[in-house]
Amino acid sequence: MISIATITEAAQKSGGILYIMAALLLVALAVMIERFWALGQMQTQCRAWVRELKSLSHVDAARLRERVDAAPGAPAAQVVAVALAHDLDDTLDHFADRLEEAVMDQAPRVDRGLWMLDTIVTLAPLLGLLGTIIGMFNTFQALSSAGTATQQVTGGVGEALLATACGLFIAVLGLVAFNALQQRVRLVMHQLERIKLMLANRMYTHYRSERTPPAAVPLSAAGSARPQVLQQKLA
Repeated sequence: MISIATITEAAQKSGGILYIMAALLLVALAVMIERFWALGQMQTQCRAWVRELKSLSHVDAARLRERVDAAPGAPAAQVVAVALAHDLDDTLDHFADRLEEAVMDQAPRVDRGLWMLDTIVTLAPLLGLLGTIIGMFNTFQALSSAGTATQQVTGGVGEALLATACGLFIAVLGLVAFNALQQRVRLVMHQLERIKLMLANRMYTHYRSERTPPAAVPLSAAGSARPQVLQQKLA
């Protein structure tokens, strides 16, 4: 059984590598906990927005604004806010492009911090190998000394291999969490894309009902028209 004293002695003999790996483990755990919580919140919010939009046949500005104001910082709410600020005098294609831009703006927020977990998964085994090499070097130095007992040599080898075991443990734990978080990121981005398409489909109703065909608009009226955002036109 490995004791605390053995681990402390091995950390000292590894040149401080085990202390660095302990810090990497703490960082990895912090990223895992924060990202699982944040992405879980985002998934819940996105599902709520999908249900809300499914119940609508058009963009109900007052109803959606109330939902946006309840949680303005949510990625899905910020995408919907772009739809509420859209000018109906603009084209429907440009509206879809604005929504796509809003979805892309949320991508860095969704996968924030995952690069650290990815780096730790790659770095931990390499640090473990480095700690093992340093520990083996110390063991062979002790072996070259006269009167060294066999138990001291085998014990030193076991302490050196502890660094590799720790590195592999951190890498396995981080890899499982990283893949699970990547799957959640894909699901959140898929939901945001779904919200974008649902908004574009429901905006088409306003273009049919609110806009006058171009041939029927007098030039004087068209020149004097002032653009207004969707929420103002539907107020």
